[in-house]
This record gives sequence, structure tokens and C-alpha cells, in this order.
Amino acid sequence: MIAIVATIKTKPGVGAQFETVAKELMAKVHANEPGCKLYQLCKSDEADTYVFIERYADQAAVETHRGTSHFKELGKKMGEFMAGRPEVKILHEV
Repeated sequence: MIAIVATIKTKPGVGAQFETVAKELMAKVHANEPGCKLYQLCKSDEADTYVFIERYADQAAVETHRGTSHFKELGKKMGEFMAGRPEVKILHEV
């Protein structure tokens, strides 16, 4: 299993719009990506900070996720609300 933790800082005042797009992405991932076992957006106590917690069956499932039209389209929309690039950590379960 592969786990990904992506920390995202949003621009001040746009959290609600970011959440709307992120929730749409979560729904499409859950409906269309059987290799993705967990795809959850969490809000941090730190201002304007969100964390995606992701879990994939294998590297092929990660690549499938990154190649989907919904990830590309909605990722671009989410980017409009971000204050910089996400910090992404890739982890391998033991």
C-alpha cells in the first residue's frame, strides 16, 4: 500500500470555495478509482491549511489517479485557491 499526505495552503478567505471543489474531486475519486482505498480531505487547526490523506493499493493506482480527467480538471480548479504548491509526502506502508 502507498499512502500520500498532501498539505495545501489556501489563500485567505477562499476556504469554502476550495472545499466545494475538493469535495467534488473526492466524490469522483470514490466513484471511479477502485485502486484508491482512501481519499479524504481534512481541515487543519492551522489557518487556511488543508490535508488530503490518500491510500492506494499500489503504484499503478497512484498513476491511474494522476491520469484521470477529474483529477486534472478539478486539480486545476483547486489550484486557483491555493497559496503555492502543495507539500506532498509519499509513504510506503510497513
